[in-house]
Amino acid sequence: MPPALQHPARRLALGRAGALGLGALLGGCALPADHAGPEAPRAAPLAKRPRVAWVFSSGGPRGFVHVGVIKALDRLGLAPDLIVGASVGALVGTLRAGGLDAARIEALALSLGLHELIRLQPGGPAWLGAGGLPDWLDAQLPSPRLQELPLPMVCVAQRLDDGQIVGFTAGHAGLAVQAAAAVVGELAPVRIHGRLYGDADPISPLPVRLARALGAQRVLAVDASAHEDRAPPAAARFRAGDLAKRARTAPDAAAADLLLHPDFGYWVNLSRAFRERAIAAGEQATLAQAEALRALHA
Repeated sequence: MPPALQHPARRLALGRAGALGLGALLGGCALPADHAGPEAPRAAPLAKRPRVAWVFSSGGPRGFVHVGVIKALDRLGLAPDLIVGASVGALVGTLRAGGLDAARIEALALSLGLHELIRLQPGGPAWLGAGGLPDWLDAQLPSPRLQELPLPMVCVAQRLDDGQIVGFTAGHAGLAVQAAAAVVGELAPVRIHGRLYGDADPISPLPVRLARALGAQRVLAVDASAHEDRAPPAAARFRAGDLAKRARTAPDAAAADLLLHPDFGYWVNLSRAFRERAIAAGEQATLAQAEALRALHA
């Protein structure tokens, strides 16, 4: 998953990326390009109004929980008409919209390393960027274009000059996901038609209201954020940030028909054990709501 990392995990992940070696990161090193051609991501109208939308939140490593949710939904035989994702939710959602089954997404989630995604970007607005993500995602998808995926997909990003939330529905899927996952202040933003785009987390971590604005009649929302009311004493220094994120998330959570907010502990990392725990928590929390989920998709 892209390192849209929160709290101590942010330092851990970037430290690990550094430990991979300068040589591994230098590939693709370049000044930020302006993506302005016909393949540039864009917010195009959906072909038809979606009945059921799945909305996947931001959350950095906590986003592995989305994989478990997809495992359970596939097991229940449920599918949406639209997927909307912010940050890491955009990545997981795009894989699912691309037709990958839960087993394949889980295998990718357990094996993916930061060295496959992160590139140095000297001279840009940040020294690190997810420049490897577009090529990596191209290799997984049946088409590089959002509008040609089996399911409609919306990658939610923030336009940095005016703070406007933008839902990319067409154009290059990898670039759209890179823009959605460009953590502000951590990873280089993506320039599209002369304007910079980054992670929507500071404004809209759980974009349910955007899904509604796109016409979704029923919404399943998956919140990957921490349960701040169960945070350990050592996390007290992060409480203000946690409460601020809860305030940003609450209006969208209230706008969902069904909210899943799995709990798998407060602290995060990128170990295989953590990934497996997050995936298992997502699967269990989803299966516990099987009856309500079937009704939502009926």
